[in-house]
Amino acid sequence: MRKNKLKRFASIFLATSLVVGALAGCSSGGSSGGSSSSDNSDVIKIGANLELTGQVASYGSSILAGAELAVEEINANGGIDGKKIELIKADNKSDNAEAASSAIKLITQDKVVAMVGPATSGNMLATVQTANKYKVPVVTGSGTAENLTVNDDGSINDYIFRTCFIDPFQGVSAANFAINELGAKNIAIYADNSSDYAKGLAKSFKEQVEKNGGTIVTEEAYVAKDVDFKSTLTNIKSENPDFIYIPGYYEEVGLIVKQARELGIDVPLMGADGWGAPTLLELAGAEPLNNTYYTDAFSLQDPDEMIQNFIKAFEDKNGEKPNGFNALGYDTVYFIADAIERAGSTDGEAIKNALESTKDFKVVTGTFSVDEKHNPIKSATIIEYVDGEQVFNSKVNP
Repeated sequence: MRKNKLKRFASIFLATSLVVGALAGCSSGGSSGGSSSSDNSDVIKIGANLELTGQVASYGSSILAGAELAVEEINANGGIDGKKIELIKADNKSDNAEAASSAIKLITQDKVVAMVGPATSGNMLATVQTANKYKVPVVTGSGTAENLTVNDDGSINDYIFRTCFIDPFQGVSAANFAINELGAKNIAIYADNSSDYAKGLAKSFKEQVEKNGGTIVTEEAYVAKDVDFKSTLTNIKSENPDFIYIPGYYEEVGLIVKQARELGIDVPLMGADGWGAPTLLELAGAEPLNNTYYTDAFSLQDPDEMIQNFIKAFEDKNGEKPNGFNALGYDTVYFIADAIERAGSTDGEAIKNALESTKDFKVVTGTFSVDEKHNPIKSATIIEYVDGEQVFNSKVNP
């Protein structure tokens, strides 16, 4: 019965609408901090703990826009068991401490039953303890660091999930693309040394480059909020790399790309999904971004019917085409809604169990199943910048 409902969610996605059938009946809330908000009311409260202001506001705002479209669609088609989803927003201001306090407020005061988690790995990590303590599932759309769902000792953070792929997969995919598709041999790495996200990507990228027979000729570092990168870029240029990997966030990457081209560095540059914010184009400029690539969740040029339907729905609502973060925010709400439906409950543990059991769930950023580490098994898309446009290059399977 639940399997049939899961398939129905997937088929209805193709029309970018959702008709949720009746559940077997919601059970009473358990010990989770937000479980009582929906079982005995006409709304299901889902939190959105996102970076709406601050350094990486473009990420959080993009995820929110996608999440709001998903909620609007679900509610327009009957909600879940006749109950509307209410999205409770909290601005974590792109700050770890704010992310932690926002999570506590959403759970203990607003009584959310699940949460769309922060966009960055650092802010997401700050919510882990709260999610596990109150037994409220938190799903990040773009927190890619391995240690969000799995601790250093190998234990699983039971209430933490994601809809994006993890850093090692992005790093490996980028290394394979650089060597196998672009023919790179002598490679430089320029990473944000203050970011676990960037350091994790750099590590997996380096290991795969060396495994593939390539050479890392130099490694340089910068720190978030730096604005002048010419000294370290000059050092990199002196090593004559034929490819530079720059894992980091758009705010610094945009300036790095611009300054690299000003210094005459014309080799391919590549990053990860942190490049996906539209602000990158404003910071770097269209011409400097030519011959650059990054791994992302989806492409506007992908002909898949579900993707094209989502693009149209998003553009109709927001007056602009979506980016990868919009798509991940959208998918994250549907992932949570599907789990609540299959759980037949708004109890945190029941939702957590349903999230864990997700199999072959088709969403905009790809069909996925959840593995034992709470990661989605899904493909990545290689995006290329051409004259300021993000162009579909290829897909990389896990």
